[in-house]
Amino acid sequence: QVQLVESGGGLVQPGGSLRLSCATSGFKLDFYAIGWFRQAPGKEREAVSCIKSRSGSTNYVDPVKGRFTISSDSAKNTVYLQMNSLKPEDAAVYYCAAYRIFFEDCSLLPRYYDYWGQGTQVTVSS
Repeated sequence: QVQLVESGGGLVQPGGSLRLSCATSGFKLDFYAIGWFRQAPGKEREAVSCIKSRSGSTNYVDPVKGRFTISSDSAKNTVYLQMNSLKPEDAAVYYCAAYRIFFEDCSLLPRYYDYWGQGTQVTVSS
């Protein structure tokens, strides 16, 4: 069955970096869009970035542009989120999610995503 498992979260100081991984199984990554979302306590889940693995096209929300980079390794069935220059407001539980994609670019709307991981905690604090 389809599974997504996030890892790589942890505690980092402001200005530091983390790389999150989303290990996927049960489907062919090239046929799916993978998105990263996050949810801070008391806030709604929000989009961060997405990638269409087959083409490599990506989308980012404005607050993370220039700081976060999403990438995909189809051979490893894994999608990564490299997060640099982390800020306290980046602290949240980060989730990866997937949906079957065809010709369009990947969407940052959560309603498109059919499969979700359990999340990994990112804490940014000095």
